[in-house]
Amino acid sequence: QVQLVESGGGLVQAGGSLRLSCTASGSIFSIYVMGWYRQAPGNQRELVASITSGGSTTYAVSAKARFTISRDNTKNTVYLQMNSLKPEDTAVYYCTAELSTNPALPLRYNYWGQGTQVTVSS
Repeated sequence: QVQLVESGGGLVQAGGSLRLSCTASGSIFSIYVMGWYRQAPGNQRELVASITSGGSTTYAVSAKARFTISRDNTKNTVYLQMNSLKPEDTAVYYCTAELSTNPALPLRYNYWGQGTQVTVSS
């Protein structure tokens, strides 16, 4: 059993900052990619940023100049520092991890957190 637990969401004024955290726990052998997606009402879930175990990052165009993703492999934790927030960043933010649970099997699974609400007021 694997769980991803997010924290750090909340209400912030436009121009403010928030830092999201997500920790994976359970029967984990190795975590390859961790990332953040978001979903606003009426919209599809979209990638915000992702990071590999080696530190390579990918960002959505809307996030590249304002958000920073990082991870602590020793803690199975990924962070998303969000600066200069805009009302259009309002969404539920989901953590995701691509991982393996058994060193004897070359299988990878995707897990999702329950989501954390980020609301940016104008």
